[in-house]
Amino acid sequence: MSLAILTWSVGIAQVLLGLAMVCTVYRLVHGPRAQDRVLGLDTLYVNSMLLLLTFGIRTGSTLYFEAALVIGLLGFVSTVALAKFLMRGEVIE
Repeated sequence: MSLAILTWSVGIAQVLLGLAMVCTVYRLVHGPRAQDRVLGLDTLYVNSMLLLLTFGIRTGSTLYFEAALVIGLLGFVSTVALAKFLMRGEVIE
């Protein structure tokens, strides 16, 4: 019984994360300001990281968890770099 509940809940989570990614891509394309686009990019990498985690739960493979960790680290660094660029106009001082 608990395996069926886990399968259903992971499937529903994957569908909802896919919908969240579609909404985020819409915000990336139609964002009125650059700050909205950076926030959309930040949300997109978090959603993709969570989607990889749900794939890892479904398959039981550790490869998805490692890929999610790499996406999280690269996403954080890119968000900091984009925020610094928007504030100062340069990334490297």
